[in-house]
Amino acid sequence: MTYVITQSCCNDASCVEVCPVDCIHPGPDEPGFGAAEMLYIHPDECIDCGACEDACPVNAIYPDYEVPDAFAPYVDINAAFFEFTGEQDEPMPLPPSGTKIPGGPLKVAVVGAGPAGWYVAQELATTRRCDVEITVIDRLATPYGLVRYGVAPDHLDTKEVAADFAKTARHRRVRTRYNVEIGRDVTHEELLGAHHAVVYTTGAGEGRSLGLPGEELPGSTSAAELVGWYNGHPDRAALTFPLAHERAVVIGNGNVALDLARLLLADEEALTSSDLAPAALEALAASGIREVVVTARRGAEHAAFTSPELRALADDPGIDVVVEEADLAGLPTQDGASERNASTFAAVQKADLLRDLAARPRTNAAKRLVLRFGLTPTEILGADTVAGVRFDGGEEIEAGLVVRATGYRSAGVDGVPHEEGTGRFTHEAGRVLGSRATYTAGWAKRGPSGVIGTNRACAAETVRTLLDDHAAGSLADPAGESLDDLLAERGVIVVDQTGWNTLDTHERESGKEIGRPRVKVTDREEQVRIAALARV
Repeated sequence: MTYVITQSCCNDASCVEVCPVDCIHPGPDEPGFGAAEMLYIHPDECIDCGACEDACPVNAIYPDYEVPDAFAPYVDINAAFFEFTGEQDEPMPLPPSGTKIPGGPLKVAVVGAGPAGWYVAQELATTRRCDVEITVIDRLATPYGLVRYGVAPDHLDTKEVAADFAKTARHRRVRTRYNVEIGRDVTHEELLGAHHAVVYTTGAGEGRSLGLPGEELPGSTSAAELVGWYNGHPDRAALTFPLAHERAVVIGNGNVALDLARLLLADEEALTSSDLAPAALEALAASGIREVVVTARRGAEHAAFTSPELRALADDPGIDVVVEEADLAGLPTQDGASERNASTFAAVQKADLLRDLAARPRTNAAKRLVLRFGLTPTEILGADTVAGVRFDGGEEIEAGLVVRATGYRSAGVDGVPHEEGTGRFTHEAGRVLGSRATYTAGWAKRGPSGVIGTNRACAAETVRTLLDDHAAGSLADPAGESLDDLLAERGVIVVDQTGWNTLDTHERESGKEIGRPRVKVTDREEQVRIAALARV
């Protein structure tokens, strides 16, 4: 028997750490890790100990005889990775752990309670180099950032990673301060005055503009707005979108684009079993959309989505996935691969899946997903509202909703140097340049790339830099007023982890009453009110 990693793998690599026989690849210290769509278990080397299954934060690992039917292809995919890549590369040498640092506790503020922030907190909470006091801060009244407000609401297994972060929140070295915004409630300099160092893990939550004529029309939106709306983000929960037209167009073809397509085409049963925000559930259940056209500027060989995301759509009997064979001429083949590594394996897996889809006969499914390549949008059409998209070459596609899924940008923080166009912090190994004792991790550091687990290695690099700076005497002792005193003086209503637990319980119990995973509270004031019941 062997264990098998399946679709919801988040590349967290917790499984790699606990495997006693090193049969899970590629690991974070191996060259192919950054390019891998997921991790794989070698079927001939696995000793059936089950440690990886217990360690996986998103329930992606099964014994081969218990793999659900929907994930059955992953038994062969795990084996195929090793057949394709052969002997695994030698791991890169691990950086030295560093020397012990004398003195009192290191006080660190982590701003941003999404995955990157929690991975930073985990690294700091478990370091043996010095004692640490960690304060995790978020401007929202709820933690977990991308997990709550970015991960597709029907990917409930992926959202289980939050349970791992909740363990860190209970660590004796960690405390939480939600509903606190840097720049509104306290300044960057005041926060630095209360800590030895500040780490910004504020993500990338703003959609990118393409600068197209007609982009401002009602019915033209960014993925950031649409994803925030259906996930119940307090800043976007009140938005509305035109869903009566039978067709929507998504510009861009990354995993977010496929998530959008899947949700726009989902039936009411699938929507109800997700944790969609209540208003979004009602609107999408009544939607008239029957076809989503996902377009990309470049050819199919450059498709940005991963094969697990496309496979989930391909296996949905309610959706006919349409790919034209003429668009696939440039795809790689296994025999033609010049290198056999994680990157080329991912490309071949994707290519084979696209070719399989192109060869499928059309079905009578009620919904259609059309993948188009080599189309560059030049204008969003319409007078008072969106009517379609024009592409180079003159082709026009009629639609009532057009979504730009072409990336995200960071908002930046007042008083901290950042790139004007992207909002990312300019850094060196996580150390923000031009600002003392300031660090960054996650999308705010490297841009919107990778999956949830990618943030773990990113956070580890930043924490190594921070601790090395502390060991070198580069971090001044806090000399300002404490954060809690500043917040109390200004009347800021703070939500801590206990308050969040109260809100979390409320949402889950509300969902249980109507057969849903949870009913999200989307109004910020109501979130704070319910969280405050923890103090009563």
